[in-house]
Amino acid sequence: MKLETTVQKLKEAIGLVDRVAAKHMTLPVLSCIVIETSKNSVVIKATNLDIGVEVSLPAKTTEAGTIAVPASIISSLVSQLPNQAESVTLSVSSGNLTITSSKSHGVIKTIPFEDFPSIPRVADGQEISLPSNLLVKGLTSVWYSASVSGVKPELSSVYVYRGTDFITCVATDSFRLAEKKISVPASLAMNDILIPFKNVSEIVRLLEKMGDTVKVKLGKNLISFESNGIYAVSRVIDGVFPDYKQIIPKSFTTEVVALKQDFLNALKISNIFSDKFNQVHISIDPKKKLFEVQTKNSDVGENKTAVDAAITGDPIEINFNYKYIVDCFQSIDADSVSLQLSGMNRPMVIRPVSGDQTFMYLVMPMNR
Repeated sequence: MKLETTVQKLKEAIGLVDRVAAKHMTLPVLSCIVIETSKNSVVIKATNLDIGVEVSLPAKTTEAGTIAVPASIISSLVSQLPNQAESVTLSVSSGNLTITSSKSHGVIKTIPFEDFPSIPRVADGQEISLPSNLLVKGLTSVWYSASVSGVKPELSSVYVYRGTDFITCVATDSFRLAEKKISVPASLAMNDILIPFKNVSEIVRLLEKMGDTVKVKLGKNLISFESNGIYAVSRVIDGVFPDYKQIIPKSFTTEVVALKQDFLNALKISNIFSDKFNQVHISIDPKKKLFEVQTKNSDVGENKTAVDAAITGDPIEINFNYKYIVDCFQSIDADSVSLQLSGMNRPMVIRPVSGDQTFMYLVMPMNR
């Protein structure tokens, strides 16, 4: 095997696949990157069996072949190559990969690649095209709300389904829930799908490097994304996402509208004094025009921070996990937020105050 390409292109390709490679005690080849060359074609790939990635690399090839090299080694070496060295040559001899540029010469031992599993293609299934930036926005707006535990796989996932004029992304860990709608043509059709939470961050990272439009294929057990010479495929979860719409309150008895940054600052100050459960106490009194965030810790002290806000409805005092509220602000671009409550033991709904009503966040209260 022998190929020549630019340092920058090699860095980009290795950088896209190396994080997918994973340590595996019984199948060491999974910790490797596989480089496959044929006439005028180079494909660099890696998989951890949950997600697989292939990157087509522009290169001049003179000898075909396939090798597997430890991802951590080749990634560390290539990342340090100076960009001034415009071209780099990769060649294999006696079971070793030699990487040569004008200022560097490295030799990496290869391992047998025959046990490397094939990265599946979604042969039969739905195919749709979506703007990659909208898909990234949908996934990043909700994925942090998924459960990190694998006990209930459907909660350790991002649920993506087709609605009227929207594709909706939803995630919940049963303590909070995030929903983001992506506007799509009414003619677009797709089946519901559950993408594993642990794969979403890698999918997003790859989507950000793809072209403006990405081809998405949905199979029975797989979902794939392809554009700009990058192909990624993820397994999907076979399960049923809970009917989350049943827990969204239909009406509200109290509403607070405040500047997002003012509320966020109050939460950050209060967190200094919060207890081990990250508990914050929120007091709302429309008659007194009071919106206050309070925390108390017997080992540290206590704090009360008032926030300027427009308040309507009934007075209420309620507790929440500080972290669960703060997390949602990364998904809200508006300057102001609306907090809607419907009673002591009912969830709070947070929405942006703007023309964009495609994001909704729900957080359950804590017992005092």
